[in-house]
Amino acid sequence: MEKQYFREYSPILEREMEWKVYGRRGRPVLFIPCQDGRFFDFEDFGMASAWSPWISSGQVMVFAIDTLDKETWSNKGGDPYWRIRRHEQWVQYITDEMVPKIREMACRRNGWKEPPGVLTFGCSLGATHAVNLYFRRPDLFNGTLALSGIYTADYGFDGYMDDLVYLNSPIHYMENLPEDHPYIPIFNSQRAAICVGQGPWEQPATTYALADILRRKDIHTWVDIWGRDSAHDWPWWFQQASYFLPWLLGKK
Repeated sequence: MEKQYFREYSPILEREMEWKVYGRRGRPVLFIPCQDGRFFDFEDFGMASAWSPWISSGQVMVFAIDTLDKETWSNKGGDPYWRIRRHEQWVQYITDEMVPKIREMACRRNGWKEPPGVLTFGCSLGATHAVNLYFRRPDLFNGTLALSGIYTADYGFDGYMDDLVYLNSPIHYMENLPEDHPYIPIFNSQRAAICVGQGPWEQPATTYALADILRRKDIHTWVDIWGRDSAHDWPWWFQQASYFLPWLLGKK
């Protein structure tokens, strides 16, 4: 498959950021690594191979980026006020810097005139970030594949709450989403899949809670609970990606 590496300065983050594109054309996908991971984890841990049928056939282009988890969600000894603001800068980096680049490249390579939406994808904490981006900005992100995530910011901020922690905690803000919110028809016109297992190292409680919220709000997201043999590990995520992708990439 075609691969292209980038290293560019981010004015929002005030640092160099690295990313890589897998594939030549197709629907754009934003891959967010697991906790403290790097952009190259998509390839190094074998996920690029799992996605290869869809990348090589030109159905998707995957944009693998870096997180700032070591400064934010994982930095438990740091000031939570500062950490969540740094995380919010990373969210802004994605929405204001990366998404325009992704859309421009997708349009150029596919010959599209209209900027496409972007599918978010991640496993573990990457799934947390993927779901958060999708639910906060369905105008930019037109689907998600989230595997083995935790959907409350309590995981990173241990009970600390302010307005920005709330905005990055899907369990909290989706619970309070008004039933007539204009985002709900957008969600229901798109495809999103959230999956968790019940096996070793999985923590499904927040997925259960999110599924209940979505059901009560009549938001048609596919939340799938796998069995007690399904572990929080790459081999299972490969299987789940292969299982959900045909549906996610199919026509509504």
